[in-house]
Amino acid sequence: MSLIEWDDRFSVGVASVDYEHRGLIALVNAIHDRLRRPGAEDAVPDFLGEIYARISAHFALEERLMQEKHYDHYTDHKADHERLLEEIRDMMDDYEDNNFFNEQQFSEKLQTWFTEHFSTHDARLHRNLD
Repeated sequence: MSLIEWDDRFSVGVASVDYEHRGLIALVNAIHDRLRRPGAEDAVPDFLGEIYARISAHFALEERLMQEKHYDHYTDHKADHERLLEEIRDMMDDYEDNNFFNEQQFSEKLQTWFTEHFSTHDARLHRNLD
């Protein structure tokens, strides 16, 4: 079962960014599915590390594009990126310290963040890059 379904409203109209958005959604869905299987607890650090690395790389691409285009809401957009990365780092630290991971909470957080970010920050970015 997919956690996040691609929706055309997530498109920013920049092929490389949209491609990565689709890839991130596919990764989130794959990790969500794997974490729901028995015995997945042992793979949590790898899952969190993989999602953190891929999301960080995507944010770097998006932020470079915004800087090149002198995007007027760069600071707010970047701050939202940093907020998600910090939340993922906190989950990684919590897991390392307590060996506890709440898959449902993680999945809900990602789903909410992606859909809200795509429909607000990225939608605004799309309108300003046209």
